[in-house]
Amino acid sequence: MMNTIIQVLPADDYKVYLYFAHGEIRLYDATEILEHGVFRVLKDKKVFADTCTVLNNTLAWDVKGNFDPYECLDLDPEVLYEKSITVEDPLIKYA
Repeated sequence: MMNTIIQVLPADDYKVYLYFAHGEIRLYDATEILEHGVFRVLKDKKVFADTCTVLNNTLAWDVKGNFDPYECLDLDPEVLYEKSITVEDPLIKYA
């Protein structure tokens, strides 16, 4: 089964809620990537939160603002699944 991300929700401290197509919600801590090459731009918390989106069926950051799937910073959804933890939907408390 290939993991497909259908929604993301940035959280505090460089974390992102990942909503997978099979219904699972997981929390990914992105601090480990912030010191690596092109991902350094995401150390700016505003850039991290404001450009966080879904492109290429995975978590991505549209740092250029053009929603071009070839110019975004994205991560492999399989790796994201392995490096994240299962959590409750944070949006339920607002329903």
